[in-house]
Amino acid sequence: MNWEEYFSNLMSRVGDFAKLAPETMRGLNTIGSAPARHLDPKIHELIALSVAITTRCDGCIAAHVQEALKHGATREEIAEALGVAISLNAGAALTYTARVFDAVSAFDKS
Repeated sequence: MNWEEYFSNLMSRVGDFAKLAPETMRGLNTIGSAPARHLDPKIHELIALSVAITTRCDGCIAAHVQEALKHGATREEIAEALGVAISLNAGAALTYTARVFDAVSAFDKS
């Protein structure tokens, strides 16, 4: 994937959407532009990247990789942050196995 081209195209489409739904974009921009008060900006972006992979959002990955690098994140720091997200996803999958068996118990009439 050409990430720069992808992100440029995405931002163009987002601009089109913003013209159709300015209130929605204003709300999203308000949330997204909240100042970091307690976290270092690099840490903020590493958290955002971890969330981006758990939500499978390519646009988020493109945006937050650029910001993480701008704030001095190294490949090693990015890898460590993503490792945390991977471990939590596996833990969440394990936790949700209990929910599956709860549903099996609720629906299994045998």
